[in-house]
Amino acid sequence: MSVVGGREIAETRRRHLAALAREVEARGLTWRLAGPEESLLSVSGARTRRRLMVVATPSGDGWYYLWPGGGMADVTQPETVAARLAQMLC
Repeated sequence: MSVVGGREIAETRRRHLAALAREVEARGLTWRLAGPEESLLSVSGARTRRRLMVVATPSGDGWYYLWPGGGMADVTQPETVAARLAQMLC
């Protein structure tokens, strides 16, 4: 990456996505890291096969998860985000 601190940003992004992945898996959803440098979390409903992508991005002084439909939450709330995703995909 050409961005100053790009490696640290990529590592932080993967760490936040991994935390969310653990939570969605606990709710019966399947997941995989995708995209360049595993920058996206693909989440699927096991029964419905519906799928969506989640990103983790820095904003201001913190990090946020973003997902389709205008979803946005602080990365300190992976349990809440996982529950919302489960509602959308099940």
